[in-house]
Amino acid sequence: MPEFFEDLKEYPNMNFTLSQVPSRSEKPREMGITMVMDKGLSIRETEDMLSSASTFIDIVKLGWATSFVTSNLDEKLAVYKNAGIPVYFGGTLFEAFVVRNQFDDYRKLLDKYDLKYAEVSDGSIEMAQDVKCEYIRKLAQQVTVLSEVGSKDENKIIPPYKWIQLIQSELEAGAWKVIGEARESGNVGLFRASGEVRQGLVEEILTQIPFEKMLWEAPQKSQQVWFVKLLGANVNLGNIAPSELIPLETIRLGLRGDTFTHFLNAKTKKEWKVDSK
Repeated sequence: MPEFFEDLKEYPNMNFTLSQVPSRSEKPREMGITMVMDKGLSIRETEDMLSSASTFIDIVKLGWATSFVTSNLDEKLAVYKNAGIPVYFGGTLFEAFVVRNQFDDYRKLLDKYDLKYAEVSDGSIEMAQDVKCEYIRKLAQQVTVLSEVGSKDENKIIPPYKWIQLIQSELEAGAWKVIGEARESGNVGLFRASGEVRQGLVEEILTQIPFEKMLWEAPQKSQQVWFVKLLGANVNLGNIAPSELIPLETIRLGLRGDTFTHFLNAKTKKEWKVDSK
């Protein structure tokens, strides 16, 4: 059960005081991470996002290979860096370099742009697990590695035991967090084509993997709500759209209808005759 603040004067992100709000971890976070999906924001859009929600952004992914065609990439990365927000290129770019036998060029690219994070994935290409883990080991000597498990092919269903095996091997190889694949649409990997969470899969993963080691891609509101109700305000969530940053934070804090009663204490629930839904 999360802790509650009775006096939130010390809570830096609140404009006024409310009791019975779950505590949030502070940056730099190991838990409660929000990863934002930047699919091609302009410099101005990036600045606008940071001006209103930088407090809630832990890391930004420049989606798939958008960095290859993004105008003024150096300037954009500088905006994030000046705000203290780490950035990494999407895993599809890593795969694009690997499939062309340009892994060394990819490593040089990370240095060129002074990136401190990288994603290792195999969602678009077939890659033996021992090969993928070797890429993780090599990159972990250079940067902090996020690896991704799950296919972008909606017809490829990976059984729970295999997910666990893959996640464990990638953590052992040096991954900081393992990302549960969902794509930017939230309808593959962890989710059914309808966007519904594969609940049994997630719960099975959590029997073997510490929840703070997972970063769940959850672009849809219903998915975010589901994970917050299951794992609390400090669950790691990714592929969050810039426009959904503040709405997500209200979901985490029980200040949106979907989680409104979830963090209220028993006395309040009894007094108002409400139950967590």
